[in-house]
Amino acid sequence: MDTRLEALSRAVGDHLQSRGWRLATAESCTGGWVAEVVTATAGSSAWFDCGFITYSNDAKCALLGVSPMTLARHGAVSEQTTAAMVRGTLERAEADLALSISGVAGPTGGSPEKPVGTVCFGWGRAGETPGTATCHFSGDRESVRYQAVVFALEELLRRYA
Repeated sequence: MDTRLEALSRAVGDHLQSRGWRLATAESCTGGWVAEVVTATAGSSAWFDCGFITYSNDAKCALLGVSPMTLARHGAVSEQTTAAMVRGTLERAEADLALSISGVAGPTGGSPEKPVGTVCFGWGRAGETPGTATCHFSGDRESVRYQAVVFALEELLRRYA
């Protein structure tokens, strides 16, 4: 793991542990990369509960309870879907905080409305309305996914400082 991801993971762990919070993740285009980064940190079992990899729409519905209507109306790559992923994660995990990611990493799959590099995010605490964001990253598939992992963790720290 590179030093940037390692430092982010440690910072997230320190932050969560100091508050007695546990994190759970719901990932699509990053395929569990956030969960891999945080579990690479020694002691993460004190602050990380679980990760859901819900790559398909069916998995988002079955594992996280995302409404098929939300997916039909807004698509998998939408802030509405990532908010629903956060809510579903918090309902199913033993966590105080959740983050979600869904995007178009490329090289194909983009559209004029959601070009390659479009990634939507969600963050939330139990009992609160999830916050969301959309970013447009450049680069190849690996680069888009990497930037999404970094943004998700940096934004978690910013939003819950």
